[in-house]
Amino acid sequence: MKTYKYFNVSEFDCQHTGDNMMSPGFIMKLDRLREVCGFPFVITSGYRSPKHPIEAAKSSPGTHTMGIAADIAIRGGWQRFKLVDEALAAGFTGIGVGEDFIHLDTRQFPMMWIYGS
Repeated sequence: MKTYKYFNVSEFDCQHTGDNMMSPGFIMKLDRLREVCGFPFVITSGYRSPKHPIEAAKSSPGTHTMGIAADIAIRGGWQRFKLVDEALAAGFTGIGVGEDFIHLDTRQFPMMWIYGS
């Protein structure tokens, strides 16, 4: 099993089923991003099984079900800015900005959004 400097693979387990189909390349990319940012990343959502209630409610499965997405808890504007800035530089192509988390993924076509409050 692949090991990472900052993460245990189990941090990305589906919170509903316990399944984990994360892309090792995605976790490695996130591991390098964590190094550059210099602050801990708390994963609030990693892999989501298609049976996960959030995914089951969608018309088509999202990037979490593909193992190429994670939501990371953030604290304050500085962390938010640093994480988004460095994620763009690192080549993450899906970035969703929430009040207390950032969604990152490696989708095919670049997109950025803000979650409603």
